[in-house]
Amino acid sequence: MAPSPRAESLTSAEDEKVGPQVFEDIPSLTLEEEKRLYRKIDLRLMPILSLVYLLAFMDRGNIGNAKLEGLVTQLKMTSQDYTVALVMFFVLYSIPQLVMGNRDDLDGSRQNISPICWHQNLSGVCEAGLFPGVVYFLTFWYSRYQLQTRVAIFFGATTIAGAFSGLLAYGISFMSGTQGLLGWSWIFILEGIATVVVAIISAFWLHGCDSPEEASFLTPAERKFLSYRRRHESSSVGEDESLKSVYVWRAVKEWQVWAHSLIALCIVVPLYANALFLPSIIKGFGYSVAVSQLLTVPPYVFAAIITITGSLIADRIKRRSPSIVIGLTIGLIGFAINISNVKSRGPKCVGIAMQLGLGNIGAIIASVSYRTKDEPHFTLGHSVVIGFTCTGIIVTFLVALILARINADRDAQALNGENSLGSYTKEELAGLGDRAPDFRYSL
Repeated sequence: MAPSPRAESLTSAEDEKVGPQVFEDIPSLTLEEEKRLYRKIDLRLMPILSLVYLLAFMDRGNIGNAKLEGLVTQLKMTSQDYTVALVMFFVLYSIPQLVMGNRDDLDGSRQNISPICWHQNLSGVCEAGLFPGVVYFLTFWYSRYQLQTRVAIFFGATTIAGAFSGLLAYGISFMSGTQGLLGWSWIFILEGIATVVVAIISAFWLHGCDSPEEASFLTPAERKFLSYRRRHESSSVGEDESLKSVYVWRAVKEWQVWAHSLIALCIVVPLYANALFLPSIIKGFGYSVAVSQLLTVPPYVFAAIITITGSLIADRIKRRSPSIVIGLTIGLIGFAINISNVKSRGPKCVGIAMQLGLGNIGAIIASVSYRTKDEPHFTLGHSVVIGFTCTGIIVTFLVALILARINADRDAQALNGENSLGSYTKEELAGLGDRAPDFRYSL
């Protein structure tokens, strides 16, 4: 891989600080070799990771399907009981993500609310590290403009999970009464068994894939290429990848991390509003339980197409904010139409963990906003989602404008010879991260 133009333009004075040896012995692959490499990585990592998250998210959201299959009536749950059961998962799901599992749903034979609450609680703890951990893991393998598509494929498993949940719930509902258990119990049992089986398979499949440097399925040249690209993609001297306390506190104090956390929160609220309450919302239009389960499928199929297509375009044009705004706008239109039908009623790991952990608080907000007593129209819940969606659009625009201004200032400084690379040692540049003068934000 050739060095960047900025790297080639270092003056001799700058070389005294940074050192010309930084740009020697750069590993490279031909275009065809690079394409083969990433096809190999995609086939090794993406299917199993996506399948694991599909099942994890399906297990997380199947309580919404189970509600229609007798969960609430058999356990004599009140509206508050159901809300508490939802919140118990997300309280301890969000918190551990801030420090960086998988789980199963095998206790479908439970017959009172206490085991459900304990189950939701423990499930949240065990599953908390999955999403932020995988996103951080993928940064080891893909460049910044390859990453969004892969994260979209991985996260797109949530939309496919929504479609599968409806189909499976419809099929499993015919088992109601088998072995004295209602349909909701069989939903938890059978989907939980699938999760356990795939979790065991994934442990063997991903063995030896902790990082490119340790990947047994890659050649030495491919491992060296990936290692170099990861370290030098955003820094001409290579990033400092160690987890130091100074980097942790820097991430905590970065306005970008908090702004992106707010955007994540605004995305997660409508996400979980759909995941947890879509079956009940559809049933509120007057459909039967069976038809309501089936009608949850089309929205998720459409969402999967939009998610992956939008990310492919974002990686191609190297712009993130348009796809975020378009996605939120589509959601805003949908919830606005729904509510109008109511008549007189520091390092990457730290930033990723903070954004996803704080963002997932949105699941708690969604859980308490959709109250059973508001069925079938859920006016309060839809209003809350619309508010967060609008906020997400506004904040995304503001963040994009601010980052564009920072990029422009750095371009101007580079042209004027201000704040040049030669002002720093190699170690200082490696530790600056996104504050380095040669770093440019993706908008």
